[in-house]
Amino acid sequence: MLTGLIEWAAQLAAWQQLSLLMAVAYASGSVLGAVWICQRLRLPDPRLAGSFNPGFSNVLRLHGALPAALVLVFDAAKGMPALWLGLALSLPPWALGLIGLAVLIGHSLPLWHRGHRGGKAVAAAFGVLLMLAPGVALSCAALWVGLAWRLRTAAIASLVAGLAAPLFSLWLAPQMSGVILVFASLIVIRHALNLRRLSDGSEPRL
Repeated sequence: MLTGLIEWAAQLAAWQQLSLLMAVAYASGSVLGAVWICQRLRLPDPRLAGSFNPGFSNVLRLHGALPAALVLVFDAAKGMPALWLGLALSLPPWALGLIGLAVLIGHSLPLWHRGHRGGKAVAAAFGVLLMLAPGVALSCAALWVGLAWRLRTAAIASLVAGLAAPLFSLWLAPQMSGVILVFASLIVIRHALNLRRLSDGSEPRL
């Protein structure tokens, strides 16, 4: 009886711990780097022009390389503290995946913007993968850069890199392949509007 109560209490504490980390991850993911950086640099809101997306590629399109680089670093780093704590606690891959997913959902449906006008979660996913599967993150980043440079279309680069991530994970991080498949699915869903614009030729170019 006593052993069962101790195990139940330990499981409850573990779930509370995970829930807290997910809440922190969602809140930090909800801070949109593109909006925050552009406000600090007194640049126009990237949600009002270009692709209307608060992400680093739209900031690159509208305001140039330096603001875009700052946005990329900000969005990639914002989920790392929660993930670092999860790794320090030796949480299993599925639990780390839930923390990472909370970061991406925060970026897509930001708390601080009432769940509206979030980003596509590409840079945020890059940061999450750097913590959980760095080889996959760097492979996808190289693929994104090559496609974006060649095609001058961030949406295509993001979609292809997102779809390639689960395949890279089978080789580089098989223990995280299921988690990465969920991340990739979210990124593809977030690019539904871009797919429509690509089909009619109205997608903005870099």
